[in-house]
Amino acid sequence: MKTDHHNLPMTIGEIVETAKACSVAGADGIHAHVRDEFGKHVLDAGLYLELVSELTRNTPELYVQITTEAVGQYKPNEQNELVRKVVPKAVSVALREMAVSDYIAEARQFYHWSDEANIEVQHILYDPTEIGQLCKFIADGIIPSNNLQLLFVLGKYGSTQKTEPTSLDPFLASLKLYNLNSDWAVCAFGDTETACLSYANNLHGKLRVGFENSLWNSDGELAADNAERVSEVVSTCGF
Repeated sequence: MKTDHHNLPMTIGEIVETAKACSVAGADGIHAHVRDEFGKHVLDAGLYLELVSELTRNTPELYVQITTEAVGQYKPNEQNELVRKVVPKAVSVALREMAVSDYIAEARQFYHWSDEANIEVQHILYDPTEIGQLCKFIADGIIPSNNLQLLFVLGKYGSTQKTEPTSLDPFLASLKLYNLNSDWAVCAFGDTETACLSYANNLHGKLRVGFENSLWNSDGELAADNAERVSEVVSTCGF
C-alpha cells in the first residue's frame, strides 16, 4: 500500500508512468496487478483490458504480463474466467492455485485453451517440489509441454529470514532431476533481491525485479521507485 511506499503504483495511470520509467531504466517487460478504488487487489477484466491498452499505447516496447494471483480470495474458475475475458499475450499462474483437486478438469481446459490462443503462461512455483507436480501434470496431459515458462519464487512476504541467493539451487537441481528443459525466471523477497537476481543471472535465468517483492536497494536503503530497482539490477548484472 502507499503506507509501505509512497511511490507504489496502484492506479492505471501510475502503473503506466512506472512502466515508462522502468523501460528507460532497462526493463523489457512488466508484470502487472490491478486494484479497485480502495486499493484492493482484484481480478477485474475491465481494469486489465484498460491497463493493457494503455501500456500497449504508451510503452509498446514492453512485454506485458498480467497476473491471476488469488491472494486467498479467488478460486481457479474465477482466475480462468479472467484470462478468457482479457486474452493477454502473457499471464502468470500459480500451479498450486490453478491445478487443485476439485478443478483438474477445468485446469486442463484452461491450459490447453491458453496454448491454442497463443497466451504465454508462466507457471509460478513456490517450492522446488512443485517441479515434480508440474511434470506429473505434463505427463497426464493437463499442461502442454511446449513453450514452458517457470517463475521460481525465493522467500515470502512477512518473513524475518533473509532470502539467500543459493535458495535458487534446489529449484535448478529439481529441473535437472526431472530433465525438464524450460525457460525460467526468478523473483526474490527482501533486501537481498539484487544479490539473488544477480546470482540467477549468472546461471542464465530471467529476472523479475521491483516493489511486488522488495522495496530496498542492496545497501539496505529504501529505493526511490521501481525504476531505481531496475537500474540497480541492470547495473549489477551488466546489461
